[in-house]
Amino acid sequence: MGNILRKAVENRRKKVINALITYHLNQEENQYLFELSLTELENEYRKLQSQGHPHSVLSSIQWQYKKFGQ
Repeated sequence: MGNILRKAVENRRKKVINALITYHLNQEENQYLFELSLTELENEYRKLQSQGHPHSVLSSIQWQYKKFGQ
């Protein structure tokens, strides 16, 4: 059970780091990300989301197609 949780946390860390790397242009900042915990990474991600443009990649509009009359 512990290994499953550890693996899930590590996978989530990788996803958040990859999302943050797309917005950090400086390589030194990217290296810093690998030193943060999952909670710290998610806080950094939320901070970027709140500062970002509403149509940026982090908080882009998600289109949903619905069929009418069916």
